[in-house]
Amino acid sequence: MANGFVTKTIGRSVNKVPGLRRVPVLKLLAAAEVAMIARDHMMLLTREDRRRLIELVRIGRGRRRNLSESESQELEDLVAKLEPRSLFGDAADKLSPLPLPKRLTHGPRRRR
Repeated sequence: MANGFVTKTIGRSVNKVPGLRRVPVLKLLAAAEVAMIARDHMMLLTREDRRRLIELVRIGRGRRRNLSESESQELEDLVAKLEPRSLFGDAADKLSPLPLPKRLTHGPRRRR
């Protein structure tokens, strides 16, 4: 249980950040959970791969057509290493009040 010092500190912090008082705590916790899952998936890449992924996204400015064919293929390979289906499945499973079947979160059995 939080003691008085922690409660007062949190109360002061909430007053200093505009709009924070209106954000429901459960939504903040859910956003933090998804951020932690995304971080775990980003750690599947090496440091060089993460840097290259960010560089390719900057070069393309969010549009694949702005990349050359080789850059586009490299971006596709890096995103595949992130295991996006598993990322979304883990996030959905974490936010769902009921456990989701593995086939929904990680794909058909043959693809696992």
